[in-house]
Amino acid sequence: MATHSNRNKIRRGLALILASTAAVISGSAQSNPSLQTYFRQYIGLNQDQIATIQSGQPFAKNLPSRTPAEVFLWGAVYVHATPESYLKFAHDFDRLRKLPNYLALGVFSDPPRLSDLEGFAFTSDEVQALKNCKPGDCQIQLPEDFIIEQNHESINWSAPDVDDRVNQLLHQRALEGMVAYQHDGNKALGVYNDKHDPTEVADQFAYMLSYDKALPVYLPDFYRYLLDYPRAKPANVEDKFYWARVKFGLKPTLRVVQMVTLRGNPGDPLAFAVAEKQLYASHYFETALDMSFCVRGDDPKQPGFYLIMAMGSEQNGLTGLKGSIVRHVAVGRSVNNLRDALASIKATLESSQ
Repeated sequence: MATHSNRNKIRRGLALILASTAAVISGSAQSNPSLQTYFRQYIGLNQDQIATIQSGQPFAKNLPSRTPAEVFLWGAVYVHATPESYLKFAHDFDRLRKLPNYLALGVFSDPPRLSDLEGFAFTSDEVQALKNCKPGDCQIQLPEDFIIEQNHESINWSAPDVDDRVNQLLHQRALEGMVAYQHDGNKALGVYNDKHDPTEVADQFAYMLSYDKALPVYLPDFYRYLLDYPRAKPANVEDKFYWARVKFGLKPTLRVVQMVTLRGNPGDPLAFAVAEKQLYASHYFETALDMSFCVRGDDPKQPGFYLIMAMGSEQNGLTGLKGSIVRHVAVGRSVNNLRDALASIKATLESSQ
């Protein structure tokens, strides 16, 4: 028969059976890896780094990549607030609009409308760059059906309203692309044909997502939905779509993003998971996926949750000698930015309690 001391040890052990990116939403708690095991085996943290996170200090690192074009970042912090407060924070588009690196942002209606794209536009410099675009050679990342001869022939590039005409075409193509994606999923993302080697966006996304070996094991429905949208949608998942013009690198970048939110059941170790899946970017990112996970805390004396963030992307310009230098600087800056973001989110959520 177990002693009182042993029973306490058992209870403490069970309380540590939490999952983050490897969390199971359903099934027995005993089948989940402990958070300590996840930190050590999946992320490669040592005890000091784990203690940093548990003490409420933000921690971030870059993870090994398979190719120079890949960038994977990971970070975590313990937040003394409710997981619901983070979900409200993540869905607050008015907050995003106020951030200095967001130049414009719009949320798509259901179903999407052309008017949703007001403000989604190329600059005059980008319009002029488009004038010289041809398949395999373009300064702007575009699907192949945009960089075609009839588009160029349909535009009077010397007209005083050329910017408006090009952006009207952009809006129409973006709306058509959104409707096609909502019907056909990843295969509607098409091919980027701005470089010598075309990029099959759906294949690139699937390859990038394959980096996470834990997600398909412990959250198979969520993983499958990211790959097979709109098929097999789990009952506890909802979608939002938005576009943004953001400051990044040397050029402002237009992005279209799908936000996929998974809600755990009351009492589940994983309260929420939010994935922001890039559907389009005009510069830099061929594909990108940012994921955040709210894992309920295990200490009744310090109620709260672990906020865990995992970010992956395939980026242009990171190969070769020059690219390796750019990569080193960009990755270091990104790790610092993630750490700062975790600290800022923690402070914001805790101050509102």
